[in-house]
Amino acid sequence: MPQTDSSVVTLAEGPARAPLTTPTGLQACVTLRRRRLLVLGLNLATMLGLAAGLWAVLAQDGIDGLDLALLACGLATLPWTVLGFWNATIGFLLVRAGRRGVLAAAPQAAAGEGEAPLHVTTAVVMTLRNEDPARALSRLALVRESLERTGQGAAFRYHVLSDSDDLAVIRAEEEWVASWRAGLPGPEAERIQYRRRRDNAGYKAGNLQEFCARSDAELMLPLDADSLMTGPAILRLVRIMQAHPRLGILQSLAVGAPADSAFARLFQFGMRHGMLPYTLGAAWWGAECGPFWGHNALVRIAPFAAHCRLPPLRGGGAVLSHDQVEAVLMRRAGYEVRVLPIEEGSFEDNPPTLLDHLTRDARWCRGNLQYLRLPAMPGLQPMSRFQLAWAVLMFLNPPALTLALLLLPWRAATQGGPATGAVALYLVWLLLSLAPKLAGYAAVLADREARAAHGGGIRFLAGMAAEVAASFLLLGASSVRLTGVMIGLAVGRAGLWTAQGRDARGLRWSEAFRALGGVTLFGLVVCAALAVIAPTLLAWSLPLTLGSLLSVPFAVLTAAPEAGRAMVRSGLCATREEIAPPWEIARLQAGGPEAAGS
Repeated sequence: MPQTDSSVVTLAEGPARAPLTTPTGLQACVTLRRRRLLVLGLNLATMLGLAAGLWAVLAQDGIDGLDLALLACGLATLPWTVLGFWNATIGFLLVRAGRRGVLAAAPQAAAGEGEAPLHVTTAVVMTLRNEDPARALSRLALVRESLERTGQGAAFRYHVLSDSDDLAVIRAEEEWVASWRAGLPGPEAERIQYRRRRDNAGYKAGNLQEFCARSDAELMLPLDADSLMTGPAILRLVRIMQAHPRLGILQSLAVGAPADSAFARLFQFGMRHGMLPYTLGAAWWGAECGPFWGHNALVRIAPFAAHCRLPPLRGGGAVLSHDQVEAVLMRRAGYEVRVLPIEEGSFEDNPPTLLDHLTRDARWCRGNLQYLRLPAMPGLQPMSRFQLAWAVLMFLNPPALTLALLLLPWRAATQGGPATGAVALYLVWLLLSLAPKLAGYAAVLADREARAAHGGGIRFLAGMAAEVAASFLLLGASSVRLTGVMIGLAVGRAGLWTAQGRDARGLRWSEAFRALGGVTLFGLVVCAALAVIAPTLLAWSLPLTLGSLLSVPFAVLTAAPEAGRAMVRSGLCATREEIAPPWEIARLQAGGPEAAGS
C-alpha cells in the first residue's frame, strides 16, 4: 500500500469515524481531548474545593435562607475566577518556555516565521459609524504606509465601509478619503475605496457581510476605528492563513496603544500583562475553537460569506456581539478559528475614562446576554457551545458580588463577625481573581530583557502596585454599575449602542456624580451598615466596597489631564511601545499622516 502523510490525514478509515486531527491537520484530536479533560478536571476539583470550603464556613452556625443566598453568590463567581486562574497558570508556564510554549498553544505560528511570497489578496476593511474620520482614517493610512514599507503593498486593498448617518461626519469621511486618494499615484489610489450604506441593517456585521458578498479578495482584515497594525504583523498573519487553507479566522493579540489618559494607562497595564498568559493558556486547550474579537484579525472571505450570516434573535432584533457567533459558525463549517498569542504589532485604544469604560462594558453585557435569545444552532462543536455559554457566564460575577455585599451586613447583624476560615477563603478568592495579571507580572519580573523593556524593575513594580490598587476600585464600581445595567435589561431598558469615546478628556464632578450617584449610594449604604454592625468586616470588605464608595473621585482624578501627564513624565504604567515605539506608533504620536499621502 502507498504510504500516507499522517500530517494531512484528517479522517480515520470509514466515513462514520471521528476525525483524527483538526481541519488544518495541525493537532491530533486525541491530544486536544486530553488537554480539555485535564483543564475540566482541574477546574471542577478547584471549584468543588472552594464550594466545600464556603459551605463549611456558612454552616458553622447552621444553614438558613440567608446562608443559601450567600452560597449561591459565591458559587456564581467561581467559574470565571477559577478558569482564569488555570488559564493563567498554564499560560505562565508557556510564556516561560518561549517559542516552544507558543507553538504548543498555537502550532500555526510556525508558518508565519519565514519570508514566503504572498499569493493571496487581502482586503483591509475599516467599518465606521459616526466616528471622527480624521482620527480613524489616519490610522488606516498608517496601516497602508506600513505595508508599503514591507514591499508587499500590492497584495492589499483598502475599503472604508461607512454606516454613518450624521451629515457632517459623512462629508468629512468623503473629503478625507478623496484627499487621501488624490495624494497617491493612480494605481495606488485605485486600491482605496469608500462605500456608505443608506441604512445600517445588521449593524457592523451586516456591513461586513454585504462587503464579503461582492468582494473578490481571499482574505479580509477588519479594523475598528481605533485599530492600528504594523505591516510585518499583518504579513505574518497572511502567511499563516495562506499556508493553512482550512484556517477560517486568525485573531491577533491586540494590545493597548500608548495612552495619555491616567485611567487608560492603569487599565491597559493590567490588561496587557494578564491577557498574554490568559490567552496562551486558553489557546493551549481551546485550540481550533478559538476567539474572534471582530477586529485586528484575518478572515477567510468565502466561508465567512457562505456560513457566518447571523441568525435572527428569538423575539426579533439583530445580534450585537456578533464576533463570537461568527466564530462558532465558522468552526461549524469545518474551518478552524485560532488566536496568535504573540504581542506583535497589533494595537487598539482603551477607554480614556471610567465612564467610557463602563459604557463599553454595558454594551458588551447587552450584546453577550443576547446569546440567551439565539435560536438552536445544530451542528456546533461542544467547545463552541461552551464559548457561547462562557460569554454569558462572565456576567454572573457583577450581580453576584453586588448581592453578596448587600447581604453581608444582614448576616453580620444576625450571626456576628467573620466565621472561622472565612478570611482565608476570601483571600484565596482575591488571589485567584488576580491570577492572570499576576502571572503576566511574574513573567516580566523573571525576565531581565522584559524588565528592561518596561523601564526597569523598580518602575515596573511601581506600575504594578498602582494598577492592582486601581483594579480593585474599578471592580467595585463596575460590579454595581453592571448590576444596574442587567436590571435595566430585565425590565426592558436596553440603552443605546452608540460610538465609543476614544480621546482623553477631563471629567467634571457634576458629570461624574450624575453617572455614578447610584453607585456611590450603594457604597455608602453598605459601608455605613458594616461600620455600625461589624467594623472589622468593613475593613476586610474594602477591596470590594471602596470602589463604589469612591467611584466619583476615582473617575474624575483618573480622567484629569494633569494626572495623565504626570504618569507619562514618570513612565508609570508605561508599555514597551511607549518606551521604544515602533515606527507606526512613533508616526501616530507625531500626528501623521494627517492628510492623504503625507
